[in-house]
Amino acid sequence: MTETAKPIFLVHPYTDPVLVRIDGRASFANCGCLRDFFAEMTRQGKRRFVLDFQGCGSMDSTFLGVLAGAAMQLRKQSPAGELLLVRVAERNLELIRNLGLHRLATVESGDFAMDFARGGVQALSEQKRDELESAKLVLEAHENLVSSDASNAEKFQDVLAFLRNQVRSDGRS
Repeated sequence: MTETAKPIFLVHPYTDPVLVRIDGRASFANCGCLRDFFAEMTRQGKRRFVLDFQGCGSMDSTFLGVLAGAAMQLRKQSPAGELLLVRVAERNLELIRNLGLHRLATVESGDFAMDFARGGVQALSEQKRDELESAKLVLEAHENLVSSDASNAEKFQDVLAFLRNQVRSDGRS
């Protein structure tokens, strides 16, 4: 898949574990729908998720913060849920490790059978968000990264300060 193709999250919510395939660049611009999907699935009692990174060309810290938030929510369930990241390429694995997500989720770089041929597969699409909603999403994701690994606080202190200021000032307008 080329980097210019529209990114997509393909999901199979009716399986156990729930399957998610990432095709393209996973970023702040398109990961809100995935955050919403995780929230809805956990609300419905789903506890196990497998994310296929084979088609994921790149990802940013907001997307990784969404994953961190999902993993932390799954760990709070009783019994604890699990997030499995499979077929992760070396560069993406490096990003996952640098932000400490490998301690929240199980990460596999080898092959993993994913069946997206059955019925029930859906493509998630990002809803249009205004500037304030987008800033809140990015802020929440980066706060998740700091909550999941304290060493991320220094990495994202400027981003967090900027976003908190933006959310406060936009919330007053």
